[in-house]
Amino acid sequence: MREVFFLRVVTGLFFICGLFALFSCNKTPQIAKLSSDGIVLAFGDSITFGTGAAPSESYPSVLEKHIGRRVVNAGVPGEVTAEGRVRLTSVLDEYNPALMILCLGGNDFLRHQDETRTAENLRAMISLAQSRGVSVVLISVPKLGFGLEVPKFYRELASEFSIPLEGKTLKHILSNNSLKSDAIHPSASGYAIMAESVSQLLRDTGAL
Repeated sequence: MREVFFLRVVTGLFFICGLFALFSCNKTPQIAKLSSDGIVLAFGDSITFGTGAAPSESYPSVLEKHIGRRVVNAGVPGEVTAEGRVRLTSVLDEYNPALMILCLGGNDFLRHQDETRTAENLRAMISLAQSRGVSVVLISVPKLGFGLEVPKFYRELASEFSIPLEGKTLKHILSNNSLKSDAIHPSASGYAIMAESVSQLLRDTGAL
């Protein structure tokens, strides 16, 4: 009887520890709270720029209204991650942001570039920002395959650097024709959803 009781206790402890580990792994990484004058840098390509909508309807512009902080739109249409990696230093120097929202990779996929290099370029940009004390939020970009799929390296990078990942919204938007302005860009409605998702993520991470 004692052996059975001991076995049940041990099994119960393993179960509890397993649940604790599961919830710990699923917890969204926390980032520093943004001060009222903290600058948010939205860094990316045409999706950040807001192609397909008016400037006031881009996701950085809408996000600025949601969070009550200045959001700098540093999106460059057509940019690949290698170009963004080179550009980032000067942008960080210019704006000295407290937080960077990084959304790049789509043009790499369209040009069939090596995904290992894409991931390495994103890794270098995250590392550079963090080395300057800048918090980072990563937005994953889907690529065309059998439907739309998000490369696993986005989640791997988020885990490696312990940064928040917005991993679902762009896939949802770009899978819905009513939320797109063309084959690869959101419409104003899509950008509004994107801004709301990022805003909620910032609240979940303690930034707001």
